[in-house]
Amino acid sequence: MVDLLGLALRVTASTLFFVFANVVRQLFFANKNEPPVVFHWLPFLGSTITYGMAPTDFFADCQKRYGDIFTFILLGRKTTVYLGLDGNEFILNGKLKDVNAEEVYGPLTTPVFGPDVVYDCPNWKLMEQKKFVKFGLTQQALESHTQLIEQEVLDYIKTSPRLKGQSGTIDIAAAMGETTIFTAGRALQGAEVRKKLTTEFAELYHDLDKGFSPINFMLPWAPLPHNKKRDAARNRMRDIYLDIIKERRSKGTSQESDMIANLMGCAYKDGTPVPDEEIAHMMICLLMAGQHTSSASSSWIFFRLASEPDFAEELYQEQLRNLSPNNKDLPPLQYSDMAKLPLLQNTIKETLRLHGSLHSIMRKAMIPLPVPGTDFIIPASHTLLASPAMTSLSPAFFPNPEIWNPHRWSTSSDLPETTEEIAEDDKIDYGYGVVSKGTKSPYLPFGAGRHRCIGEKYAYLQLQVIVSVLLRHFRFGNMEGVEGVPETDYSSLFARPKLGSFVRWERR
Repeated sequence: MVDLLGLALRVTASTLFFVFANVVRQLFFANKNEPPVVFHWLPFLGSTITYGMAPTDFFADCQKRYGDIFTFILLGRKTTVYLGLDGNEFILNGKLKDVNAEEVYGPLTTPVFGPDVVYDCPNWKLMEQKKFVKFGLTQQALESHTQLIEQEVLDYIKTSPRLKGQSGTIDIAAAMGETTIFTAGRALQGAEVRKKLTTEFAELYHDLDKGFSPINFMLPWAPLPHNKKRDAARNRMRDIYLDIIKERRSKGTSQESDMIANLMGCAYKDGTPVPDEEIAHMMICLLMAGQHTSSASSSWIFFRLASEPDFAEELYQEQLRNLSPNNKDLPPLQYSDMAKLPLLQNTIKETLRLHGSLHSIMRKAMIPLPVPGTDFIIPASHTLLASPAMTSLSPAFFPNPEIWNPHRWSTSSDLPETTEEIAEDDKIDYGYGVVSKGTKSPYLPFGAGRHRCIGEKYAYLQLQVIVSVLLRHFRFGNMEGVEGVPETDYSSLFARPKLGSFVRWERR
């Protein structure tokens, strides 16, 4: 008993010593050439918990105390945040030799997607892989995707047990998770893959998705239960894709025109054909990319529409007014119809502005980086963090930013331009086609720079079609006694609504 008491006293004394030393270092030995460090008591833990609970609130509080540039401790790592348009430009448009995404995200994504793709390969190879994948994101492809997405939503309405009867309640986040994976599977991956999106595949996807747990930034290979399930799911999904590829190769010339067929015919710039395993890993990545953001965003849209049913009716009436010859019978959707639904487009823009999935985008500083206009030099040991969500929530760019108001996009000429409207001097080709740098805009729901999401146009189309079709069939409302929308869940890498939140629905 005495020994245990003595041990407890020694541990307590050691802890207090390290806390004291940490505080003294912050108060009296700060490096004036580096950004200010957010005050913290515990050396390794730092501000991890405060940041993890509500990142944008944490950034806003630090911005008031320290300005746009500050450093906080994230699980032992010095993470320098640079907010605002200048911060987005500095970090997201940094030169490849200065800032690196692979160093940050590689340990997290490689066990999920598999080796030799995305952040587990040289940057030039990643740019080539993005060029290959753009096959499914061309104008012609988007036009054909419209009908495929619509049919998937209609099939879901007919077959889902969540929508049986004339009215009921529905877990929107769960329903949108299913809908977006079905639509992404059919449009981006092809009919053959879509047939395999059965209960088994859905369970595999769920286990694989758990690999994006924040703890895996530090312990991606730890023998934790969720990591074991992640690895088993990745291997099984890889084998499913490899079986499809093997069967097609055995048949010789394929008549398919989907993404797998495209990748099977691609070669890197040195003439090396894309290996089958890399094709399988790219297909896993593509499926998850086509589902993650859209699942959260579509959930937020319907939570907002349920809280404001009169506005939802405006969207339905817009379809009747602009797409129906007799203002009664709505025809099947066409890609060209999307341009005729400006209020729907603005609804999606506003939802992505207020409920963006990307609250933090990180890079590794590869060399000491002077910050223009300041005396700060960010050491090469630091992780850099940009937060496009903070400009989207700034009253400097969006009046009353905390209010969800899709009409703001049609009534103000001061709001940022969309990707299609970006000036020529803000465009660049990183190796997979001309894209917008994006960093001049405060509205960046899909990131910016060489790593910005290439599926932006597909995501907008997917959301537009899903919302349009469901509003043709249902009215939505909040549960009795519920006001507003659920809180944001930051426990995953991507911000999303709190799970298990229900809304009411009834058939038109």
